[in-house]
Amino acid sequence: MTGRYTTLAAVGPGLSPGQLLTALAAWAAAAGYLTAAARLRRRGDRWPWRRDLSFASGGLALAAAPAVPLPGGPFTTHMAQHVLAGMAAPLLLVLARPVTLALRALPPGSTRRGLLAAVRSRPAAWLVFPPLAALLDVGGLWVLYRTGLFAASHHEPLPHSLVHLHVVAAGLLFSFAVCTPEPLRHRWGLAWRGTTLLLTGAAHAVLAKSLYAVPPPGTGFGTADLRTGSQVMYYGGDLVELALAAALAVQWYAATGRARSRAGRSAGAAGAAGPVGAPRRPSPAESAGASP
Repeated sequence: MTGRYTTLAAVGPGLSPGQLLTALAAWAAAAGYLTAAARLRRRGDRWPWRRDLSFASGGLALAAAPAVPLPGGPFTTHMAQHVLAGMAAPLLLVLARPVTLALRALPPGSTRRGLLAAVRSRPAAWLVFPPLAALLDVGGLWVLYRTGLFAASHHEPLPHSLVHLHVVAAGLLFSFAVCTPEPLRHRWGLAWRGTTLLLTGAAHAVLAKSLYAVPPPGTGFGTADLRTGSQVMYYGGDLVELALAAALAVQWYAATGRARSRAGRSAGAAGAAGPVGAPRRPSPAESAGASP
């Protein structure tokens, strides 16, 4: 996703068309999100401010990652952009629950019904199947860095744009599949999501360690730059994966609390009714009205 081009098809200094499109889409999405949240609050509905901050931060990270100069060599800069645009920004965007906001902000009608039908459709449920999302995300990174694709995309605008768009989209899909904050028809269980996150983190770490020792085919990065960039990928990925694990832990805690609350209410209702088959104790009013 980063690189300088010698062709005239590049847009701006080092920005591919895909990066420019992603930046514009991020700014437009952030503006739309904040407008919808403000509309909810004006009509008296509650919407946490922390979600506004999360979405705005994710949009800013996604837009700024390829455009803001970062310190370090070219591979180190590339990896910092990968962590920001492909991992941190998607998580921040997903945690803000943009689909839920859209469903609440849209007026009743065909647009709202269409969005709800798409979110609750069977293809959407399988698209966020955690192992499939992980394969598209970290599997795509293995293809990128362990084949000649990275070297090709580093110098040609079209492959560069497609790779950048894929990494961002796969990062969004993986974060969505692990967190699952939206009203899907089928939510994959915590065991599926937790196991997938653990294995994906391991695959990402192994890839980073392999890059520390062997550069991507067809590239000539300096040893110091290569090792620093690999460390950014390794430790930056760990931080984002810890944040994903924390989001899962919060969901597990909330689900456990709700289950215990339901069990407590059920036990209380059963206790008030008495054992099955036992005679019902008359109330004080019934006792007072009974004949001697």
